[in-house]
Amino acid sequence: MSEKPVLGLVGYGAFGRLTARHLSEWFRILAYDPAAGDGDDHAELSDLSSVAACAVVVLAVPVEALAETAAAISAHLQPGTVVIDVGSVKVLPGRVLAEGLPAHVAIVGTHPLFGPQSAQGGIDGHRIAVCAVRGARAARRVAAFCRHALRLKVFQVTAEDHDREAAVVQGLTHLIARVLLAMEPLPTRMTTVSFDRIMQAVEMVRHDSPAVFRAIERDNPYSAEVRDRFFALADQARAELD
Repeated sequence: MSEKPVLGLVGYGAFGRLTARHLSEWFRILAYDPAAGDGDDHAELSDLSSVAACAVVVLAVPVEALAETAAAISAHLQPGTVVIDVGSVKVLPGRVLAEGLPAHVAIVGTHPLFGPQSAQGGIDGHRIAVCAVRGARAARRVAAFCRHALRLKVFQVTAEDHDREAAVVQGLTHLIARVLLAMEPLPTRMTTVSFDRIMQAVEMVRHDSPAVFRAIERDNPYSAEVRDRFFALADQARAELD
């Protein structure tokens, strides 16, 4: 049996560990994260230069840390390397990586539309967006792997189209969840099915880091317009009631 190819993973927090768990069947994974304690059955902790020298490098770091990460790995990337980010927005990361990484690497933007909470039962059938940043062939290969190996539902879209839709889908979800969490404690006894489903959605994002919320609401160029419309309509509804 041939040895597994080696994949470098920068960032071994909650999403990095989820990534390693589902990729370790196909890759030997070297992970770098100075905040991580130990490796596990899915990844071996290593130094940044070794991780960045892999043929495929996945950046599981906050969007706000991408520029610093790109600068740190740039000198270690090999010609032909495929660099993949997994951030919640795509326009800004694509620009940051295209400007910060050498021309001899391919760059693919991805957004797994799930997380540690929503993927507790597995990732089969979940959705992922794939955006070509530099190298259309590399993006097609990543999309094919996600579709056939990971059994994900793949959307190949532009970064702009992704962010327009995510501004509504994620922007409103996290915004509403943030308000409801601030209103706790909320009723848990005489609830309706619709209220329970709203709270299920809140629970899926309750433990997301503040960096995720900032990326969704601040780093998506279309989120401000969606927020403004939402609050304007909320004010209109309140005015009608008043």
